[in-house]
Amino acid sequence: MRVGVAVAIGVVCAGYAARNLIFGTSVPVYVAVVEDLTQSVVASGQVITPRRVAIAAESTGRVVRIPVEEGQRVTRGQVLIEQDQTDELAALAQAKAAVSQAEAKLAQLDALTLPAAEQALKQAEANVKQAQQQYQRTKDLVAKNFVSQAQLDDVQRNLDVATSQLRAAQLQVETNRPTGSDYRLAKTALGQANATLQVAQARFDQTVLRAPADGILIGRNVEPGDVAEAGKQLMLLAPDGETQLVVQIDEKNLAQLELGEKALASADAYPERRFPAEVVYVNPGIDPLRGSVEVKLKVPDPPDYLRQDMTVSVDIAVGKRAHTVVVPTDAIHDAGSAQPWVLVVRDGRATRQPVKVGLRGDGRSEVLDGVVAGDALIPATSVMVQAGQRVRGAPVGLAAH
Repeated sequence: MRVGVAVAIGVVCAGYAARNLIFGTSVPVYVAVVEDLTQSVVASGQVITPRRVAIAAESTGRVVRIPVEEGQRVTRGQVLIEQDQTDELAALAQAKAAVSQAEAKLAQLDALTLPAAEQALKQAEANVKQAQQQYQRTKDLVAKNFVSQAQLDDVQRNLDVATSQLRAAQLQVETNRPTGSDYRLAKTALGQANATLQVAQARFDQTVLRAPADGILIGRNVEPGDVAEAGKQLMLLAPDGETQLVVQIDEKNLAQLELGEKALASADAYPERRFPAEVVYVNPGIDPLRGSVEVKLKVPDPPDYLRQDMTVSVDIAVGKRAHTVVVPTDAIHDAGSAQPWVLVVRDGRATRQPVKVGLRGDGRSEVLDGVVAGDALIPATSVMVQAGQRVRGAPVGLAAH
């Protein structure tokens, strides 16, 4: 019984060997096709904004209130941090009082002092006129010997006093007019008071830190009760603006990169949601430690889920070819060398065929010479198949893409 089974197995094996010998070994093959091909450079990186704004206090003070949270969207002018304002409020009140006092002084000159000086001037002018008339009458009487010279001297003295009073009244009016020294001094005092008020207001305003632009708070290093030192970063703001992606590309792909090339990107947190991007910057320098070049891409219409520093994957389309011969990359032997080749099934045998490779992308490669559409290619992973061996191809199609 056992002998019979062994004989049967031997007959089957012999038949299988004879079949392979006559018709060839069955091997899976890819079929070259004509279709469009896009070559991409794949890289990973982060989401960035073109700039970041450090929020810092201009003066040292204790923080009393923080009405915002890290990660919150803020608008320009929104309060971010409030410091203790006790001293600043006192200085501000004092400065406002000084301004009110200076304004009152100036108003007094306009409403009271100048009108009073003008009335005094009119009175002095009348007194001088009367003294002059009296002097003239007395002088005529002295000439006729009706009165003594002593009386004329008294009248002359009265006229001199009236003239002096007139001059003083004139000076008082002049100094209180807008062009006069007293008025100018009052205006100068008001200007100084206003300047002091501006300084006090500025110091008060410095105790309230506001958002300089619309954006998102991506960092916070302060809590209520902390003493915020002048110049020390307390928060970090990512202002609204053009969203960019920064990636590191292997330097061997540098020659394929050009400004304006289109790309598709996806955040690692949302891999199924892809969005368009465009190359806008290629760093002229190379990172010698990583052998890479920094590339920036703008995102014209960023999805709402993108966040600062998110990790992203990017496919940059560096080449396109329409209606070209395409084969799976794993059908090409020595694909990275100067002399790539394939095993083509021709006349029932595996035939070594040198090829010229063009674009590569998405697990497929363009063949510029050596293969035509419809050729059956033996995968490079079929190491047991040798050139010249009789084979029978079992098509498995083109690699998935």
